[in-house]
Amino acid sequence: MARTLDIITCGSSSAPRVYALIEEAQQQGWDVWSILTPAGRKFVDVARLEALTGHPVRSEYKDPEEPDVLPRADALIVFPATFNTINKWAMGISDTLAVGLLSEYTGLKLPIIAVPCFKTGGGLDTNPAFPRSMRLLRRAGICILYEPERYPPKNWVPSRTILATLDVLMERRTTMNSSRLLQIFRRKTDRKRA
Repeated sequence: MARTLDIITCGSSSAPRVYALIEEAQQQGWDVWSILTPAGRKFVDVARLEALTGHPVRSEYKDPEEPDVLPRADALIVFPATFNTINKWAMGISDTLAVGLLSEYTGLKLPIIAVPCFKTGGGLDTNPAFPRSMRLLRRAGICILYEPERYPPKNWVPSRTILATLDVLMERRTTMNSSRLLQIFRRKTDRKRA
């Protein structure tokens, strides 16, 4: 059974780079679902994303009477992550489907990678809200790939690097789950002996 990956795409000139990320993730066995911020719809071809993933693209909450076709994801990638989304997510402002999912999955402690993509030296990167939000999200366990000096001009981290990082997070999660199960088992057997 394929693992499910939600890729959240924000409104940015870097958004068209998501097509390559989706294709590479699929080559690695992921069942990819595309979620867009409302502004993200302006920067990508929704029909192309649907054809590429084989799934409907979501950017709005569903109506209450509609069935939820979006399955529970095993992991999320936010690419490109904008200044707006990073800051709203960190502050818990869940006013869009994309930020709502990020807030929910953060609380569930599922693997999430965020790749902020905006111009270095343009002012957003030095706005005090941005490093504060990154610190807050990192403390919550979010992996933020932000090395604009290494990936100019807008922190364009290659798809292979993003997915290699995701592999590490997934392996760590599996190892941690196994380790946690072993701890629980040992506690129970120790209690039975006592």
